[in-house]
Amino acid sequence: LIPPSLVLVVLADQLGKSVGDMYAGAIGPSIIQIALFCIWVFIVSMIWPKDVPALPPEARTLHGWKLFAKAMRGIVPSMGLIFLVLGTIFVGLATPTEAGAMGAVGSLALAAFNRTLTRPLVYQGMATTMRITAMVVYILIGARVFSLVFQGVGGKEWIEHLLTGLPGGQVGFLIFVNIFVFVIAFFLDFFEIAFIILPMIAPIAQKILAPVVGPDAALIWFGVMLCVNMQTSFLHPPFGFALFYLRGVAPREVKSSDIYWGAVPWIGLQLIMVALVIAFPITVTALLDKPIDVDLSKVKIEVPQIELPPMIDFGQGQKQ
Repeated sequence: LIPPSLVLVVLADQLGKSVGDMYAGAIGPSIIQIALFCIWVFIVSMIWPKDVPALPPEARTLHGWKLFAKAMRGIVPSMGLIFLVLGTIFVGLATPTEAGAMGAVGSLALAAFNRTLTRPLVYQGMATTMRITAMVVYILIGARVFSLVFQGVGGKEWIEHLLTGLPGGQVGFLIFVNIFVFVIAFFLDFFEIAFIILPMIAPIAQKILAPVVGPDAALIWFGVMLCVNMQTSFLHPPFGFALFYLRGVAPREVKSSDIYWGAVPWIGLQLIMVALVIAFPITVTALLDKPIDVDLSKVKIEVPQIELPPMIDFGQGQKQ
């Protein structure tokens, strides 16, 4: 959810919206989500302090200004790299594609500055990029074939009648779609959801949600909402990537079941965030450019009266 999110880039492409607008719409929910996480950590630290112990005294080797200086040496370069990607987009200096290239160059420069830029590291980065790109392209090809066949057999009209006939209007539609995406995220990655599921429901979302937030902001609101929802796919089994990452770095005495159960509160917080985005669309639309509302019936165009020069008599009754 937090820019520069890859999920937002993919959703913007599938929804036909600019990445900058998707990033702007995600800023409000990002701040609220971080606040929810902080509140939960505070509650845990107050009620179950043994679950969040402090570092042992022997591990606290830095104090005061030394700790501050070391923290700044790690934060300032990272903030500069973030500005290369996000700042250039928001300021208008670069498109998302150009900002991505600037971020890659900035990452290489940062690695060179820290003396960690090596040939194997560059090769690994290029190979990983090619694998991900090939995977996305093949998913996109399959999604296009599926979409054409699905529309050819009348699936688009069937889906539209199904979703527009749900009870509860806009709220009923959003609840149904979010429950559907939450369940299907147990088995599909966000790439598959964005390329296969989203094209089928995006036109219907535009039609249903436009009266609530306007035609320009409807899909931005819908996309950010789905992004919050799809975050849960990183945390719940069987394909929760974050769970596998934690399993790889956690000590052996930490059980996999403990990691799975420990993710449950964070999934709940993200579902609360989905409910907040549904209930308060302004969390997404507040930073979007407001459309110019012009009442055409009140537009007046005044044409100045121009005095014509006197007519000239050329004789024989001809005047010009």
